Amino acid sequence: MLFPEYRPRRTRLHPALRRMVRETRLHPDNFILPLFAIGGKDVRNPIEAMPGHYQLSLDHLAATALEAYRLGIPAVILFGIPDAKDPLAKAAYADDGIVQQAVKAVKDKVPELLVTTDVCLCAYTDHGHCGVVRDQVVDNDASLELLARTAVSHAAAGADMVAPSDMMDGRVAAIRLALDEAGHENLPIMSYAAKYRSSYYGPFRQAADSAPRFGDRRTYQMDPANAREAIREAMMDMEEGADIVMVKPALAYLDIICRIREQCDLPLAAYNVSGEYSMIKAADRMGWIDGTAVMMETLTAIRRAGADMILTYFAMDAARLLNQ
Repeated sequence: MLFPEYRPRRTRLHPALRRMVRETRLHPDNFILPLFAIGGKDVRNPIEAMPGHYQLSLDHLAATALEAYRLGIPAVILFGIPDAKDPLAKAAYADDGIVQQAVKAVKDKVPELLVTTDVCLCAYTDHGHCGVVRDQVVDNDASLELLARTAVSHAAAGADMVAPSDMMDGRVAAIRLALDEAGHENLPIMSYAAKYRSSYYGPFRQAADSAPRFGDRRTYQMDPANAREAIREAMMDMEEGADIVMVKPALAYLDIICRIREQCDLPLAAYNVSGEYSMIKAADRMGWIDGTAVMMETLTAIRRAGADMILTYFAMDAARLLNQ
């Protein structure tokens, strides 16, 4: 028995020593803030299921990005709510699309901020799926060209990084080739490498108006029961040219973050998704938990599992706390 010679409590008794031996640290540099862009002026539509978040017109979006930057948050990721949808998601890759406009607005307001764009088609298609649909089936290879066009259009608008989230096979290679051919060979790709078909996405689909109009996404997003497959997905994306790989969701998939961290030497991101955020906010509102403490514990757990960066709706709240 090690006790009484070794007493682990010795390094826990003094607050300074607790800080000195802490193994996992959070910093605003770890955060990427998701923002939702919508057309119009002076628009700030509350997202009911995500208290504190809004669909923002470009004026409010740029102001929020500036506030985030002043809190020390280094990056945002932009999602768009278009004025119109169609089967081929034309608004996703239009030069004047909502995300393309949002990129320019944010870069004009906060040029130092890293502006990342989500590359997907679901919010722009009238059927709500993440690719081209033919005979009620998502056509993988036909979707690649549109995804690549979307990424190039974001780069042309001034995006600093693109993040494909569609889960089509081969999309990282297609986007890398298209970016290189368009002269954006230095633009990094943060790939949603292991994106699960999760029930935690519900509030996001309300925010982005991106729910599928028929069926579901289990034919292209990953089965929540699979872990080894996530390693294969991450390795494939690495080989295709991803610069950062991501696990989504985060909290219910900490084991996946840990496994990929052990197998992959690229920077690793994790998406602390809308349902994870909303559950904590709802329980806090009911007085069942200390929402601030649970927020910080959750973010620390994601970092402890191995994530270098966290996409999180808590980014501004956590940054304010860390800056105290």
